[in-house]
Amino acid sequence: MASIEVGVNGGLFSFAPLIIFLPILGLLINIIVGRRFGERFTGAVACTAVGLSFAVAVLQFIALRGHPEGVNVMVADWITIGTLDVAWSLKIDTLSVAMVLMVTGVSTLIHIYAVGYMHEDVRFQGDPGRYTRFFVFFNLFVASMMVLVTANNFLMMFVGWEGVGLCSYLLIGFWFEKGEDGIGNAVAGKKAFITNRIGDFGFLIAMFLVFWQFGSLEFDQVFTSAQAAGAAVGGVATAITLFLLLGATGKSAQIPLFVWLPDAMAGPTPVSALIHAATMVTAGIYMIARNHVLFELAPFSSTMVAIVGGATALFAATIAVGQFDIKRVLAYSTISQLGFMVAAVGLGAYVAGMFHLVTHAFFKALLFLSAGSVIQGIEHGHHHIEHGKEATGPPFDPQDMRNMGGLRSKMKITFWVYLIGALTLSGIPPLAGFFSKDEILADASHANPAVYWLLAIAAFFTAFYMGRQILMVFFGKPRSEAAAHAMENPPVMTVPLIALASLSVLGGILNLPGVHSLTDWLHHTLEHVHAGEFNFIVAGFSTLLALLAITLAYLIYGRTKMKKGEPDPLRKILGPIFVGMHNKWWVDELYDLLIIRPYVALAAFFADIVDWRFWHDWFHDSVLARGFRGLAWWLSQAFDLRVIDGIANGLADVTKGVAARLRTLQTGYVRNYALSVFAGVILVLGYFLFR
Repeated sequence: MASIEVGVNGGLFSFAPLIIFLPILGLLINIIVGRRFGERFTGAVACTAVGLSFAVAVLQFIALRGHPEGVNVMVADWITIGTLDVAWSLKIDTLSVAMVLMVTGVSTLIHIYAVGYMHEDVRFQGDPGRYTRFFVFFNLFVASMMVLVTANNFLMMFVGWEGVGLCSYLLIGFWFEKGEDGIGNAVAGKKAFITNRIGDFGFLIAMFLVFWQFGSLEFDQVFTSAQAAGAAVGGVATAITLFLLLGATGKSAQIPLFVWLPDAMAGPTPVSALIHAATMVTAGIYMIARNHVLFELAPFSSTMVAIVGGATALFAATIAVGQFDIKRVLAYSTISQLGFMVAAVGLGAYVAGMFHLVTHAFFKALLFLSAGSVIQGIEHGHHHIEHGKEATGPPFDPQDMRNMGGLRSKMKITFWVYLIGALTLSGIPPLAGFFSKDEILADASHANPAVYWLLAIAAFFTAFYMGRQILMVFFGKPRSEAAAHAMENPPVMTVPLIALASLSVLGGILNLPGVHSLTDWLHHTLEHVHAGEFNFIVAGFSTLLALLAITLAYLIYGRTKMKKGEPDPLRKILGPIFVGMHNKWWVDELYDLLIIRPYVALAAFFADIVDWRFWHDWFHDSVLARGFRGLAWWLSQAFDLRVIDGIANGLADVTKGVAARLRTLQTGYVRNYALSVFAGVILVLGYFLFR
C-alpha cells in the first residue's frame, strides 16, 4: 500500500530519524572521549546508543498500530539534478519496522556481550587501545544497517548497502596483523570487500535501469508505475531483478559469491554474530522482499532466485559437515540458512522468508556468541596451564573442535544455551526454527517440488552437523589440557546468551499456525501475501529427518570416543567425499586458478608498463632503443635548433620591429594626442554620415 508523507510534527513517527542518529551519536562520543574515560564508559555509551535505537523502534511499532499503511518521514533534501529528485526520507512501514526491531534488538544483546568479550580479547591480544575503536565500528555498522532498511528509495538503500560493506571490511580485519603470515585477517577483510563489490555492481546496474525505465528512484513511484504498466515492462523488470539477484548473492552470500562469508570468521566473535545474524547478510533478503512488486512481474527471475537459494542451502550444508573450526561450521550453516530465506522469497513466500530471517537472527546470534564463549573458555584454560606458563609445542587453536570435548561439565550455562541454539537450528519442535523452517518447506512443496527437495536434504545435513558439533565440543573426555582447564565466562557474556536462548524457544509465537501474527502485520506492506497452512505431512517428515540425522551423528560421534590426533570418524566412512567437504569442494582453489592468478599476472604486467625502471632498462639495453636515441639526438641538434628555434626567434624579431614602429607615435606632447583624438572623432562621424 502507498505510504503517506509526514514531517517533523508527525507524532511518534517524528522520532524515526533517531533510529539512525543515536548510534551515530554514540560513535561520535566514543571517538572524542572514549579512550580518555576507559572501557566501561566506551561500552556503556555504545550499548546505550543501540538500546535507545531499539526503544525508538518500539515507538514506531506502536505508531504503526494506528497507521498500518506506513509513512515516509522526511529528513532532508539531497539531490536534485534534472528529472532526478532524491530526498533523504525514511520509509516507516510494517516491513522496515520488523527489520529495525530485529536488528536493534539483537544488536543490543550482541553489544552487551561484546563488552565482556572484547575486554578479554584485547587482553589476550595485548592491545587494549583498540577497545574503543571496536565499538566505534560496531555502532557505525548498526547505523548503516538502519539507513539501508529505512530507505524509501534505491539510492538511500545503496548508501546503507555500501555502509555495511565498509563496516564488514573494518571489523573482519579488525586484528589485521593477525592470521596466516601476519596478514591473514587483512586478506579476509579484503576478500569480503572485493567479493561484495561484484554484487554491488549488480545493484548499481539495476538502479540505473530503474531510473531509465520509470524516471524515479522512489520505491512508491517505481512500484506504482510498474503495476500500472504490467506485462509491458516485463522484460525490463526481468533485467532489473536479475541484477538485484546478483546484488543479493553478494550481500547474502549465495552461489557464486558466498566465498567471503566463511573467511569473515577472522573478525572477533561478536562481529561474526552481528554480520551473520542481525545485519549484513539479511540485507539481500530484505532487498528482494522490498522489491516484491518487480519480482512478481518477472517470474523467470523469481524462479532463478528460488533455485539459487535451494542450491546454496544444500551445497553449504554439505561443506559444514566436514569442518573442524567451531565458527566455520556456523558460517557455512549461515550460508545454508540464508539459502532457505532466498528460496522462500523467490517462491513468493515473503512472510515465510521474513519469519525465518527473524528467528534465524535469534538462534544464530545465540550460536555464534555461545561459540565465542567456548573459545574464551578454552583460551582461559590454555593461558592457565602450568600456573600461567604458556604451553610449549605447535600453536594452539582454541577454535578447533578436535581440541575440545568434555566442556558440558566445565561450562554448564554455555552448554545449555548452545544446545538450545543447535536444536532450534535443526528444526526440532516446538522451538522457533521448527515453525519458520517448516513454513518455508510447506510453501516450497506446493510451489516448486525440486526446490523443496533441495531444502529438505539440506535440513537433514543441518541437523547432522549440529549434532556432530555438540558431541565433539561438549561430550566425551577433554582432548586437550586447555579443554580440561576451561572455565565459564562472566555474567556480562552469559546473560545475553540466556536472553537469546529464550527468544529462540519462544520466537515461533511470532507466526504460529492459526494465529499468523507476522502475516497479518506484513500484509499491510507486502501485497498478495497468504497465511500459510500448517502441513502435518511436511512438518512430520522434516522432524523425522532431523531426528534421524541427530541419531546418526550420535552413532558416529557419540559412541566412538574420539582421541586427540585421530582422524574424524566420518572420514573413515565417506573417504574422498569427506575430503571434498573438508576442502569446501575446492571452490576457493577454483576461483584462485581461474580468476585471481590471471588477474594478479595481468596486474603485474601493467605494473611493469607504468614502472619507469622498466622503460629505463629497456632504453639502455635494446638495439632499437639505441636507434631511437640517435634519432632523438639528430632531432635535438638539427630540427630543434634550426626549425623550432628559428620560428621562435623570428616571432621575436617581428614583435620588436612592430614595437619600434609604434613607439614613434608616443611623442609626449599633449597637442599631438589632442589632434589624434580630434581626427578619430571626425572619422567616426564621417562613417555614420556617409555609410
